[in-house]
Formats: sequence, structure tokens, C-alpha cells
Amino acid sequence: IAPRPHNSGHYTIDATVTNQFEQQVRVLAGLPLGSARLHSSAVMVNLLGDVWTNSKTKEPHWDKAFKEPGLKMHLYGKHEARPGRKMGHFTVLDEKLEIAFQKAMEVRKLFGIA
Repeated sequence: IAPRPHNSGHYTIDATVTNQFEQQVRVLAGLPLGSARLHSSAVMVNLLGDVWTNSKTKEPHWDKAFKEPGLKMHLYGKHEARPGRKMGHFTVLDEKLEIAFQKAMEVRKLFGIA
């Protein structure tokens, strides 16, 4: 258990009624927790600095990735990419988990993530 919002729960930003950040505010404010119900199946993938540093173009293929229906991109605004540094994440939403997983794997390939 992490006493803070955690990377493993970032999918909640896009896929649940109440995300982990709001849940933390509710706890700190003495409010009841919100619903953690999923409104969509979701697969989240971290974007490490390797995506930028290992690329021949120095930028991921954003144009191709954003063509994927259900893609939600979250970049953390870090100025310098380094191997292993968390630069952001993306979440793919779909009614069916299997389809969200397939789409996420396709986007991973676009970013050169093995």
C-alpha cells in the first residue's frame, strides 16, 4: 500500500468514476470515498525516457499513436528524457479488456517499447 497516489493506479484517471487523486483528497478532507467503479476496461503503459533516447527521430510517433481510438495520453512535463525516467503514461480504454490490451500493445510498438 502506498500512502499516496501511485503509478500503478494512474489508469483510474481515465477509467473509474473517482480517480486515485480525488480519493486522496477525500480522505484528507474527512469525506467519504467515491465510487471506484470502472466505467471502461483499461490498460495503462508507462512511457520511460527510453522512448525518446532510443528513438532515431528523438520524438515518438505521436501522429500514429493518436489515431488509436480510446487512447488517453498523459505526459508529465519533464524537460529532459533519460533512460528509465518516467516521462508519462498512456491508457487505452475499450469495453473489452482484450481489445484494450491489443490496442495498447500496438501503441507500444509505435513507441519502440519491447
